[in-house]
Amino acid sequence: MTLRIVFMGTPDFAVPTLRALVAAGHTVVAVYSQPPRPAGRGLEMRPSAVHAAAEAFGLPVMTPTSLKGDEAAAAFGTHGADVAVVVAYGLLLPPTILAIPRFGCLNLHGSALPRWRGAAPIQRAIMAGDAETAVEVMQMEAGLDTGPVAMRAPTPIGADETTGDLHDRLADLGAELMVAALAALEDGSFATTPQAAEGITYARKIEKAEARIDWSRPAREVHDTIRGLSPMPGAWCEATIGGKVERLKLLRSTLAEGAGEPGTILDDRLVIACGTGALRLTQVQRAGGRPMAAEVFRRGVGLSTGAKLG
Repeated sequence: MTLRIVFMGTPDFAVPTLRALVAAGHTVVAVYSQPPRPAGRGLEMRPSAVHAAAEAFGLPVMTPTSLKGDEAAAAFGTHGADVAVVVAYGLLLPPTILAIPRFGCLNLHGSALPRWRGAAPIQRAIMAGDAETAVEVMQMEAGLDTGPVAMRAPTPIGADETTGDLHDRLADLGAELMVAALAALEDGSFATTPQAAEGITYARKIEKAEARIDWSRPAREVHDTIRGLSPMPGAWCEATIGGKVERLKLLRSTLAEGAGEPGTILDDRLVIACGTGALRLTQVQRAGGRPMAAEVFRRGVGLSTGAKLG
């Protein structure tokens, strides 16, 4: 049978799943997404990535600011959905909404649950130095990412992999996984397993203060912070360029050999001393500029061995 689906998602992480559902021949009866937000220099109202993708498919888009209340539940019920597919939507689904679709609501989550429940699972996994993660299809319930898991696709995290890299891989893996989960719903083989009671961690939102690099920390921790916050919001430090202090965004790095006073440039490859060990910057970005190879940046601004990053 072809399922009637309400798709609920907002950022670009959710777009591959929406495309995969349409390609699989399912009937997407409605798309829910966060309302358009001001963006760009002109602060023009811009629809979300999912909103734009849905319109390209000719799908109806709803952008409520809340799903609470009888009116929201009644509107949701008019779609006659067999299942709701939720991918990084951004609004909590109250019990009244969760109970409406015939097969409930399925969520695609980018971590190996119960590790990293919450808002920033990809960033937190990398910032914690995790060697592997997963993308999972979970049957939603009222708790925060507490529902039983139906399907799981594990994947290693590369030593220098950034959140941007892993985000894109998990988005594609997740799209395939959700299509498989819906196929299981169709043929009656869909089953779930409760999450483990041990190993629960929460992926809280990234705070601005976390993005400033503290070179006195061990190189491994600094490296994981850089790649975990890349490309957004971007870890940063201060550098004196042409006699002026500038904020320098650090986008990529790799562990390196070396030691010295934390923050000191140790060689012409931009190896930087940390509290313990050292790392080499491989991609940086000046304020208002584009990302560039760190060595090209160093030659262009004249940073020399022995200089310090603040």
